[in-house]
Amino acid sequence: METRPRKRQVLSFFLCLCVSLVACETIRYSVREEKKSGSLVANVAKDLKLDVGELSGRSARLVSKSTKQYFELNTRSGDVIIKEKIDREDLCGQSDPCLLQFEIVLENPLQLYPMEVQIHDVNDNSPKFSQNEFPLELPEHLPVNSRFPLERAQDSDVGTNGIQSYAILSNEHFSLDVQTRGDGSKYAELVLEKQLDREEQAQLMLILTAADGGLPQRTGTAQIRINVLDSNDNFPQFSQSVYTVQLMENSPQDTLVTKVEASDLDQGPNAEITYSFRQVPDRILKLFKLNQFSGEITVLGIIDYEERSSYEMNIQATDGGGLYAHCKVLVEIEDMNDNAPEVTLTSLSSTIPEDSSPETVVALFSVRDRDSGDNGRTVCSIQDNVPFALKSTLKNYYELVTQKPLDREKVPEYNISITATDRGTPRLTSVRIIRVQLSDINDNPPVFNESSYVMYLKENNLLIGTVHAADLDTEQNAKVTYSALPGNIGDLPFSSSISINSENGNVYALQSLDYEQTRDFQVTVRAADGGSPPLSSEVIVRVVIIDENDNAPFILYPLQNSSSPANDLVPRSAEAGYLVKRLKGGSCGWRFWSEFLAFLPAAQGYRPRSLRCGSPNRGSKNQQAYNEPRLC
Repeated sequence: METRPRKRQVLSFFLCLCVSLVACETIRYSVREEKKSGSLVANVAKDLKLDVGELSGRSARLVSKSTKQYFELNTRSGDVIIKEKIDREDLCGQSDPCLLQFEIVLENPLQLYPMEVQIHDVNDNSPKFSQNEFPLELPEHLPVNSRFPLERAQDSDVGTNGIQSYAILSNEHFSLDVQTRGDGSKYAELVLEKQLDREEQAQLMLILTAADGGLPQRTGTAQIRINVLDSNDNFPQFSQSVYTVQLMENSPQDTLVTKVEASDLDQGPNAEITYSFRQVPDRILKLFKLNQFSGEITVLGIIDYEERSSYEMNIQATDGGGLYAHCKVLVEIEDMNDNAPEVTLTSLSSTIPEDSSPETVVALFSVRDRDSGDNGRTVCSIQDNVPFALKSTLKNYYELVTQKPLDREKVPEYNISITATDRGTPRLTSVRIIRVQLSDINDNPPVFNESSYVMYLKENNLLIGTVHAADLDTEQNAKVTYSALPGNIGDLPFSSSISINSENGNVYALQSLDYEQTRDFQVTVRAADGGSPPLSSEVIVRVVIIDENDNAPFILYPLQNSSSPANDLVPRSAEAGYLVKRLKGGSCGWRFWSEFLAFLPAAQGYRPRSLRCGSPNRGSKNQQAYNEPRLC
């Protein structure tokens, strides 16, 4: 059972007032590994001084920067809880501190709070040697205080939970001296306290114990079997105690890293030297290969600078008599530009109104390059032919904002290519395409296809004509309705005589129109769209009424009650040019007056003549007959 109190540990928490989109400081928490799923990490609503309801209302979400989601946000309570049990050793190995990073993203307005959780180690792994027994062959007559490095134990835990001490059982020949490496790891050296005598004791057995510093303490043991050899009085000697070399990452397999050399003043088998790795972790054995006869160290696996920038290995040179010496090889890895920048979207508004003001934030994203130096420095850009721009916010964060006015009717959507390029040689580039659509606003009034209309209507017909207007907007903003503005035809309002179909623009006469009463009239038609507020335009429609032959001619005087000819008397003494009678007739759409003049001879005894008047046919080809009355 855990002896430490179960409580949230906060390493540091700093907030500052910022006008920026992203919080100034990273909020840091800590939690121990192996906690079960659902355990509380922190209450971010309290730490961010937000109401719990505000998290839901602003669509709060937790965005992890790792490939696996270890935490989740409860928007109802503001708690960040463990989603999946965390094993620090699987997550970070020997790296310390072990950090998990995520961000709390709030909408309306868009805000981003970077957060960091340090995973504390618990002592859940015991020290372990690579094998249960280690043979050690030592010649007799070695000088007192001779030292022999022993195999290190491995402990997956870190810090005080890692290996802190080594010990052996008390004996008369050897003591143990525990040393600390530059990286803080412990190793033990066996120190000769009394010379060995093979004839007195040919073999010694020692128990080596490795202990960590956790509570409760964990230990691991191995047996050291020491075989005492007959004298070989010269040890191998390396030409250098430390070899320091540089190696370019991604070097191909079998690339020569360095060559170690040792010599022995003895002769024969005692001078034959073989080389081997000593106290080298398994990860190094997977990356480097040592030729036991030549001392050449070559590349075996994939060398990745981003995984580790340096390696340290101990090489042992052993002669034919079992004597050996050690040297150290330090391999410094040089970075090459082998990682393209990575563009990660944090927030995106894929649809924005076409009347969005300049500096409207469309997207927030970050750019990361795993390389170092100039290889890891990046620049970000978009194409020139779009009304958008990039603004740098915090380190490696950018905002995509509007820069110029937008017009959906000209360009309804944009595919914006975000190009991230590093400054390495050769330069590497990655492209992320963001699609931004423009939503319509009602910024275009309907436009008639003609500046004015002239329509011809035969009297007694109903359909006059059609007006049409188009709107460049979409959906409801482009739905056009038609109406007639108030006005009169003679003494009557338009509404009693004229109707316009609001959907298709057809203009109808509600009643028959008489050419003899109204020959033409004008009506103003309005086209309005369905936007809010609606936009409209107007056009004048002139309606010309065409006459139809719907009225027969008639004699106003003298009145006739039958079809018999009308008679009148002309004096016998009438001279040429004498006015006999003035006749008035009518026909649909026209009036005429005609004077019948009697061009009679002066001869006496001429009797009166009978006159008959009839209407000509309007469709007659004899236009003169149309203009003059017919005499019979």
